[in-house]
Amino acid sequence: MGMNISVVGTGYLGVTHAACMAELGFNVIGVDIDPTKIKELSHGNLPFHEPGLPELLRKHVASGRLRFTTDYEEISSWADVHFIGVGTPQRADGHGADMRYVDAAVIELATRIRGKALIVGKSTVPVGAARRLRTLIEEHAHPDAEITLAWNPEFLREGFGVKDTMTPDRLVFGCEEPGSEALLRVIYSRALEAGTPVIITDFETAELVKIAANAFLATKISFINSFAEITETIGGDITVLADALGHDARIGRKFLNAGVGFGGGCLPKDIRALQARTSELGLTHTMGFLAEVDEINLRRRERVVRLAHVLLNEQLVGARVAVLGVSFKPDSDDVRDSPALDIAVRLFNAGADVLVYDPKGNQNAAERFPRLHYANDLAEAVAQADLVLLLTEWDEFKALVPADLEGLVAARRIIDGRNVLSRSQWKDAGWEIVGMGQHHPPLDGEL
Repeated sequence: MGMNISVVGTGYLGVTHAACMAELGFNVIGVDIDPTKIKELSHGNLPFHEPGLPELLRKHVASGRLRFTTDYEEISSWADVHFIGVGTPQRADGHGADMRYVDAAVIELATRIRGKALIVGKSTVPVGAARRLRTLIEEHAHPDAEITLAWNPEFLREGFGVKDTMTPDRLVFGCEEPGSEALLRVIYSRALEAGTPVIITDFETAELVKIAANAFLATKISFINSFAEITETIGGDITVLADALGHDARIGRKFLNAGVGFGGGCLPKDIRALQARTSELGLTHTMGFLAEVDEINLRRRERVVRLAHVLLNEQLVGARVAVLGVSFKPDSDDVRDSPALDIAVRLFNAGADVLVYDPKGNQNAAERFPRLHYANDLAEAVAQADLVLLLTEWDEFKALVPADLEGLVAARRIIDGRNVLSRSQWKDAGWEIVGMGQHHPPLDGEL
C-alpha cells in the first residue's frame, strides 16, 4: 500500500496492532526499549497467549512486512504514521494512570521526526492527555518537522484481539488537525468499506470513549454481583434473574453474569484512574459510585474464601484445595488483578495446600506467586482434593461432569465461581456444589 507504519510499545496492544497492520498490507516496525522482547518477536515468538496472533506474527516476520527494533531513530526517519500503544499502569503513589511511558514515547518521536508524520494515540489515557501531548510535541519538535496528532482508542478484548482489530464494531477518530482523518481512513479502509461505523470527534471525547466503556462494563458486572449478595442472603436464582433482565432491550444479557468479579489489566485500573482524574478536575463526587463498584467487585473474592472455610467446616489449614483457572478470563494468560489468582493466594495464606491449574496462565501466575503449587493438568490438580474451585471459565472446565473427577478427589465438594456447571447434575452425583448468588444458610449475615 506504500504506507509505512510504526507501533511504539510491544505489549498486548502493540503486537496485536502491528501484526494486524501488516496483515492489512502495510509495512510495519514495532519498537520497544526491551531488547529481549524485541529479539523474541523478531524470531516470531509471542511472549503471551492470544488466539490467532502467533500465526499472524510468524507470517509477517517471515514475509518481511513486519519487523521489530529498539531504535527510535530508525522508525522516525521511516514511518509515515506512528501508533502509540505503550502501557498506562496505575501509579504506585495513587489510583491515577502513570503517563511516563506515553510521554517518553511521544518525546522520543518528536525530537527525531523530520518532515511530515502523524502520531496516533491508542493507549488508554486520562481525559486531557492528548491536548497536553500536543504541547509536548510542539516543545520538542524539530523545526523541520510537521507533526500532527490524532487519538484512536482501542477496544480489544483479550482472546479476541485479532478479530477486534481486523473487524472492529466501531472506529473512533479524535482528529483536530488537517490530514489526520484522511490518513486514518486509508489505514482502516477495509473496515470502513465493510460498513464499520466511524465516529469523528475531538481529542477529549475520543479519550473518554474507552474509559467510559470500561466503567460501564465494570458497573454492569458489579450490579449483578450486588444482587447476588441479596440472593445469597435471602434466596432466589441469580442466573434466572439475569436472564429476565437480559430480555429487556435497554439492558441486555451480556456482562450480567454473577461470579467472582472482574480483573485484568484494564477494568480495575481504568475505573480507578477515572476517579482520580475527575477528582483532579474538581469533580470529586462525579465518579464516586465507581468506588462502590470496585468494592462490590472485591467482596466477591471474600465471598469465595468464606465459602471455602464453611464447606471445609472451618478446617482450611492443611486442606488440599484445587483451583481451576487463575487467568482473569478464559483464552488469556493474563493474571493481572485476577480475582481467581487473588482467591488462590488468600486460601494459601489461610493455611490451605493450594494446587493450581490453568491451561495458559500457570507460568505468569508462578512468576507472581511462586509459593503456590502448579499442576500440569486437571487430573493432577484435583488429585486427593478436599475442595475444588472453578474460578476461570475455560471451555475445559465448563465441560466438566462429575464422572471426570470421580476417583480423583478426596471429597465431593466444589465451588462454581462462574456459575457454569449444572448444579442439579452435580448434586445428583453426590457432590456438595455452591455457586455464586446461591443461598447458603451457614453464611447468612457473615459477609
